[in-house]
Amino acid sequence: MKQELIYHKLSDELQERIRRDKDEHWENPYRFREENARRQGEEQDNSPLWRPAFVRDIEKILHLPIYNRYADKTQVLSFYENDDITRRGLHVQLVSRIARNIGSLLGLNLDLIEAISLGHDLGHTPFGHAGERYLNDLMEEACGRHFFHNVQSVRVLENMFRRKVTLQTLDGILCHNGEFEQQEYRPRPLHDFAGLESRVEKCLTEGEKAVKRLVPSTLEACVVRISDMIAYLGKDRQDAETAHIISRNVGFTSSEIGSQNAAIINNLSVDIVENSYGKEYILLSPDTFRDLSTAKRENYQSIYGSDAVKGKYEQTVRPMFREVFEKLLKDVKAGDLSSPIFRHHIDFIRETTRFYQDDRRDYLEERPEQIAADYIASMTDSYFLALHRFLFPKSSYQIEYHSYFEDLERRAEV
Repeated sequence: MKQELIYHKLSDELQERIRRDKDEHWENPYRFREENARRQGEEQDNSPLWRPAFVRDIEKILHLPIYNRYADKTQVLSFYENDDITRRGLHVQLVSRIARNIGSLLGLNLDLIEAISLGHDLGHTPFGHAGERYLNDLMEEACGRHFFHNVQSVRVLENMFRRKVTLQTLDGILCHNGEFEQQEYRPRPLHDFAGLESRVEKCLTEGEKAVKRLVPSTLEACVVRISDMIAYLGKDRQDAETAHIISRNVGFTSSEIGSQNAAIINNLSVDIVENSYGKEYILLSPDTFRDLSTAKRENYQSIYGSDAVKGKYEQTVRPMFREVFEKLLKDVKAGDLSSPIFRHHIDFIRETTRFYQDDRRDYLEERPEQIAADYIASMTDSYFLALHRFLFPKSSYQIEYHSYFEDLERRAEV
C-alpha cells in the first residue's frame, strides 16, 4: 500500500518569530563569526574583505585537483551504467543545499556550512563505504592503524595538499560522519590545531570507538552532520528503485518523516528548525528521531545489506582491493619509480604542492602503508578498475556493469 505523502510546515508562531527577527536584523549569538576563524600557522586569520575566511576555504576545496574525482565515485550503488544514479559529486551538493537551507533559517554562517559540506567526502574511497571497510581492514592488518573517510578528508587537505584550511572547516569535516544519528547535537569546543590532531590520531589508533566520540565544535558543523544523513536517506531509496533493487512500494514504515525523498528532506528540515531555533544546540523531536533511526535501519535491511549490493562487493571488490594494496605497498617499499604509485600519485602530490612548501617532512617519509592508502582512496571507481587490469591482466576478478540497455536486452530475449 502506497504511503500518503505528508509535508509538515513550521508552526505559525515560529514563522512569525523568524520574520520578526529578520526585520529587526537579529543575529544568532551562537553563529560562528568569521573573525574567530583560525588557520594553521596564523595567530588570527588574515583573509581580505572580498574573500572572507570560509569563502577562501570553499575555493581551496573547489580548486583542489582531487575535488574533480567526486564525479566518478560511488555514493551507494556501483556497477551501473546509469546517469540517473547518484554519484558522490551530487551528494556533497545536496548536503550543502539542505544544510544551507536549515542554516539560513537558524541564522548560522552559511559559508562555513558550504565549506564543510563540499569538503566532507574528499577522502572517500572508490566503491563507497564498502571500499572504506576494505581499506580499513588492510591498514589494520598491515600496520595496526585504521582508515576512515572523514579522517582521510582532513588528511587530503592538511597533509597531502597542504592547503591551510581553517580549523573550523577541518573540524566539521572530521566530525561529519552521518552513520551515527543522534537526537541532540551539542557542540564541543575545539581551541587549536593540537586538539584537532589529537582527535585525528585517536581515530587512527583506536578505531571506530574514537570516531563515534567525535563531536563538532560549531553549530554549523552539527547542521552539516545531520544534513549528510538527510541527503542520503531518501536519495538512496530513489537510486535503489532506479536500479530495480527495491520496488516503489517496498513498505518503508517511517510515518513522521515520510518514506520518499522530498518528504524526508522537508519534514526533517522543518523539525530541526522548529526545535532548534535560537538554541545553542541542534535538536530533533522524539518522534522524528525515532523515525529517522527507523528509516536508516530499513535502508540497511532493504538496500545496503541486500545481495544485489553487498554480494558483488564481497566477492570481487574486496579481493581486488587486497591485490592492489599489496602490490602498491611493495612498490613503495622497493622504491620502484616506474610503478603507477610513483608516476600517478607521489609525483602528482609533489607537483601540486610545489608552491606550498613548508617545514613539514617530505611526503615519501610517510608510512608506506599510508601512501598506498592515500593513493587508493584518491581513486575513482573507473580508475581503480583500470589500474587493477593494468597490474593484474590475468586476474580472475572481473566486474560486469549493468548495461544502459539491460531492460531492452531482456525484452528482446523474451
